[in-house]
Amino acid sequence: MTASTLYWIIFIGIALASWLVSASLERKFKRYSAEPLSMTGRDVAEKMLHDHGIYDVEITCIEGQLTDHYNPATKTVNLSKEVYQGANVAAAAVAAHECGHAVQHAHEYAPLKMRSALVPAVSFASRWMTWILLIGMLTINTFPQLLAIGVGLFAVTTLFAFITLPVEVNASQRAVNWLQEAGITDRETTAMASDALHSAAYTYVVAALSSLATLIYYVLILMGGRRE
Repeated sequence: MTASTLYWIIFIGIALASWLVSASLERKFKRYSAEPLSMTGRDVAEKMLHDHGIYDVEITCIEGQLTDHYNPATKTVNLSKEVYQGANVAAAAVAAHECGHAVQHAHEYAPLKMRSALVPAVSFASRWMTWILLIGMLTINTFPQLLAIGVGLFAVTTLFAFITLPVEVNASQRAVNWLQEAGITDRETTAMASDALHSAAYTYVVAALSSLATLIYYVLILMGGRRE
């Protein structure tokens, strides 16, 4: 079996897994969005930040669906309109998860610091690696070093994807634990929030595995070209 054939088998498998995870995530968030709570996502975010002694992080409302994120550079918890205004289990889970990142930042959580340190390198790699890999594969027999550079850049993005995993899982754990401890959710709704965040975490797992499979594919091409 050639490297190309193996890659496409893995790629199709990961693409199928990605579709299943995305469909499951969408279905669960729709279901848990129908489970009412007394607090909006914005209220949940504010309370979680204050309960952890964090008062210098701004909570903003942004456009889009599932565009929620924490920006450590600007110290902002950015919540989509559905989450910001929603008073339901799904909104509370997402808001608490993003605040989990703010808590990580405040406590100097090591994987988050490492991830943040890689952002400039990942930004540079993402900007140039596609062109370098393309030209590198076309010139592999005459200038294999170019493909090696492209592989190195892609490896940076793959490392970033894997470092993201513990960051996301830890933020979800902090969110679920706090939601229950603060009395925002009861036993039943806590399980719902945990289920929603676990489903979201699977998207990062699939993305990391996809990146690793692609990296291995490029490495095999590089090794094959050098043997020739």
